[in-house]
Amino acid sequence: MRLRDPRALFGLTVLAAVAIAAIAAPVVTAGNPNAQRDIVATRFLPPLTADLHGTFHPLGTDRFGRDVWTRLVYGARISLGVGLLAVVISVAIGTAVGAAAGYLRGWPAMGLLGFTDFALALPRLVLLLLLAALWQPSAALVVVVLGLTGWMPIARLVHGEVRGLAVRPFVEGARALGARRARVLWRHILPNALTPVIVAAALGVGNAILLEASLSYLGLGVQPPTASWGSMIASGRDTLVNAPWVVTAPGLALVLVVVACTLLGDALRDALDPGAAKR
Repeated sequence: MRLRDPRALFGLTVLAAVAIAAIAAPVVTAGNPNAQRDIVATRFLPPLTADLHGTFHPLGTDRFGRDVWTRLVYGARISLGVGLLAVVISVAIGTAVGAAAGYLRGWPAMGLLGFTDFALALPRLVLLLLLAALWQPSAALVVVVLGLTGWMPIARLVHGEVRGLAVRPFVEGARALGARRARVLWRHILPNALTPVIVAAALGVGNAILLEASLSYLGLGVQPPTASWGSMIASGRDTLVNAPWVVTAPGLALVLVVVACTLLGDALRDALDPGAAKR
């Protein structure tokens, strides 16, 4: 992938900036994202305002007098972490199922494909809401639920790649030399089948972050007072007219990161599969 590609450059710059800010949150913010002091005097301060105690609030404060910038940066830890971990789970499960379904024959392959298609036919958002409502909402639950409901497209991608690679001459040559089936799959086929998986993972991070925000907004994800972008938007929805900055900051951050993931995924696809850009 060439960094001269403006999509790749924009995506990497945005994601790197957000990741660095999240890691260095104690340094670049006021500290405690849940800190409250003199709520009556500090609530709903507009951006670029200092409170009576001299504390500067670049993005203003919310209804409890908490600094929006601090909560935004700490919320990035939750949103990015949930997105990345959920995609790791989805990729691991999807790759294993897709590789097995593509390399096996007979009833095992048909059973795996049938289960994948059945799971793929279920509305993901409805499934997310159902699973999230059955247990106590938490960030860990959101990671597991997103991971367990996002592996099916990965499995389909890997299945198609494995089926195509299984009849290639270098694979037939490995079999002719006496390589075991498992070795052929893990040594010769899977490494060459991961190109679409890498692209799907980049796109999936943005989708997972968006779904986490949706669950948190509905009260089924990260719970207050823990800061996440979805919970921040939910907490400010009743004051959108009088204090729009409470919602605008996490909303813009969410849009920016999702767009960055999408552009990076497109750039990766064109770089790893040049033929796709011409089709």
